Amino acid sequence: MAEISNTQQQKQSNNTIKLISESYIRPKYEVEAAKKPYYLTPLEICSLVIDPIQKGLLFSLNNSTKKINELLKNLENSVSLTLVHFYPLAGRFVTKKIPDENSSLIYLDCIKGPGARLIRATALHLTVSDFFSSTDVPIFVRSFFDLGEITVNYDGHTKALLSIQVTELQDGLFIGFSMNHSVVDGTSFIHFVNMLSDIFNSTENSTSISRVPIFSYNPFKKICLGTITKVPCLEPEKLIEHGFEPGPLRERIFHFSRTTLTDLKIEANQQCGTHNKISSFQALAALVWRSITRARNIKSDELTACSIVINMRSRFDPPICDDYFGAFVINTTFVCSVEELLGHDLGWAAMGLHKAIIAKDEEAIFSDLKFISQSPLIVSRQDIVKHHGPNNVIIGGSARFDMYGPEFGFGRALAVRMGYPNNKGDGKVTANPGCEGGESVDLEICLRPDIMANFEADSEFMSFVSL
Repeated sequence: MAEISNTQQQKQSNNTIKLISESYIRPKYEVEAAKKPYYLTPLEICSLVIDPIQKGLLFSLNNSTKKINELLKNLENSVSLTLVHFYPLAGRFVTKKIPDENSSLIYLDCIKGPGARLIRATALHLTVSDFFSSTDVPIFVRSFFDLGEITVNYDGHTKALLSIQVTELQDGLFIGFSMNHSVVDGTSFIHFVNMLSDIFNSTENSTSISRVPIFSYNPFKKICLGTITKVPCLEPEKLIEHGFEPGPLRERIFHFSRTTLTDLKIEANQQCGTHNKISSFQALAALVWRSITRARNIKSDELTACSIVINMRSRFDPPICDDYFGAFVINTTFVCSVEELLGHDLGWAAMGLHKAIIAKDEEAIFSDLKFISQSPLIVSRQDIVKHHGPNNVIIGGSARFDMYGPEFGFGRALAVRMGYPNNKGDGKVTANPGCEGGESVDLEICLRPDIMANFEADSEFMSFVSL
């Protein structure tokens, strides 16, 4: 890794973190498949305007810098070996302009550029306890991903599609993973991290992994839309908005134990007159939606919506497994009036979400994909916000992601934290597994400060929150 000069270090001395070194990593061995263009689907092209996925793991550090040096050396080698399988993450985007058609072709060149980015940094004035000392997610966490640089997925033309930042604390270590959201969804994100952990902890120094990514499925091809999608303009870069600010937000993590979630599920099913139809997550989503809507003090005749980001893989016929690499997510939404949502009980809202999720079968997904393919593809962030509306709640992530399984020589992670981007905005909710395991759930909820204050005072919601 190239050391940072004294001048650069002095310039950064007053920042939250201090950059020590950075390097770029390519696959350990030549990959024949990487020589071919990797075409983005219309769904992945739509994601070029939004933020990368950023999730990281906090570890306790019992010993000295020597162990961190060993970690960095092993990690660099392990990333190189893992990229032999996940080779698209080592590439860069390319835009080919087609003047005769007034269009552009954006694709991934897997052998372009220096590769994935590995950063070493320190924040020795911070401790593990600082992550838990405040009610809200500390603002310093943002700098633990890509040095706090704010990008959108389109920047993958010049920026790394995969960045890993290792930040040493006074008594701990944080490993922050950033991945381009036009190349991966949450399922492929955690697939990579888990396979990296497997190789890191292997004694064989080989590329052998338990779950090899599969690149052969394109749902748009199945509905006769082909494998190559062109953007209907010559200068797509002019449509990309940088520096989008969602406005002032508070970000807070709420924890729900398995026992609490079981009670919530039972209550929702009893209210619906069903036994086990409503899942614990559907009941939790309904609880959050109702509580945020109350906190917003919206007029009763206005519409409100809850959108849940779902994994398409299991909904195809036949279904495909989670080893299929790419961005296979789509929204399903339940819309009603505020009066309907708050005038009925929790079970009513949970049943509405349940029906919306069940209805998103292959036929409905393909209908959505056809609509997406016929749309402008690249729209502004402001237009996306307007599309969702001010009364919407969007729930992403998944408590099923094995975030606490990966280990990098320091035992089990103490916590999962997310970076600044992650497409946050008022009403954005992200689910992660709880640290205690056992099907517990952590929800990171982003709200305007005044709305968060009302939300925290909601007795129905807070009665289910676990300490």
